[in-house]
Amino acid sequence: MAADYEVPRYSSSLEEVVNDPEADAVIIALPNHLHEAAVEACVRAKKAVLCTKPLGRNAAEALRMLRAVEKAGIFHGYLEDLFYTPKTQKAIADARRGALGKILWTRSREAHPGPHSDWFWDKEMAGGGAIIDLACHCIEIGRGYIGKDIRPLEVMCWADTQVKPIDAEDNAIGLVRYENGAISQFEVSWTFRGGLDLRDEVMGSEGTVWVNNFLRTGFEMYSSGKGNTYVAEKAESNNGWLFPVGDEVHELGYRHMFTDMLDSMDQDTVPEETFYDGYIVNAIMDAAYLSAQTKKWEPVMLEVWRGKTSVEKDDLFRDYDEQYYLIKEERTHYGTMKVILKNKLTGDIVEQEKPTGDT
Repeated sequence: MAADYEVPRYSSSLEEVVNDPEADAVIIALPNHLHEAAVEACVRAKKAVLCTKPLGRNAAEALRMLRAVEKAGIFHGYLEDLFYTPKTQKAIADARRGALGKILWTRSREAHPGPHSDWFWDKEMAGGGAIIDLACHCIEIGRGYIGKDIRPLEVMCWADTQVKPIDAEDNAIGLVRYENGAISQFEVSWTFRGGLDLRDEVMGSEGTVWVNNFLRTGFEMYSSGKGNTYVAEKAESNNGWLFPVGDEVHELGYRHMFTDMLDSMDQDTVPEETFYDGYIVNAIMDAAYLSAQTKKWEPVMLEVWRGKTSVEKDDLFRDYDEQYYLIKEERTHYGTMKVILKNKLTGDIVEQEKPTGDT
């Protein structure tokens, strides 16, 4: 790696790297089973630490890391790149400003042919399979839309090893229920053919978002396969119709992520993603793994929760008049306006045409 990237100074000793007097911060981009030891080294050296997702192989590991960095008083950032994609950042910002109303449901999908390195496929080293690798992205994106201060309550998950000769799951689908009634859905796969599929959908009471971050973004190219063309992350071929990405570092969120982290370090502020967020995500994934075994809704067990408590579902009923609630309003094919109403006292559903000129 040092030769490939022309790194002038390097070491195989974790302690030596972390304690280098010229190092202001440490980025942990190691296999999952090494995260905790690396964080402990940063704590001993009192060095700022940025750790890639997932924070831990489980919530217990993540909580120990969270408590360690907070006790040491060092800067900590959770490197969740897909939370920082330009489209996701814009959509979440609009959602937080109320453009979508109350967020009712989110769906986030990440699917590709599988990871590049061998350790990902080792259940003990990684902590799991497609869920630990990919659902961490999807879950945090869902939290961003629904509200990070809204507590995740329970998870229902299906997971299976459908294709690969491994002990961990290579496909999974899960539902996360939040205290305010919102549902967040994740779909993850290590067996998807055709590239890297990153898509999000959000449904609010006042609006909808559809995001395609990678596979079909408006850039399409055909090639007979001549030349040594790099197409895109997780692309399986360089011939036929291809879907390149103009700037992967930008589109996968790395620029926004590191800008947030480094600005926060310089300004002594808290970044958007911290070890606390990593811990919450790990706890949700723990519940997903348990649910995949029990085939039941399983509670999200949180020893630390810093968000809202006792949140009730929002009352979204809209008054039409003193007698009725409004269910739906629509324009008919012949130009008039029609309303579907519910009687507040009897519960009867009725349909009425609005007089011409009414709005």
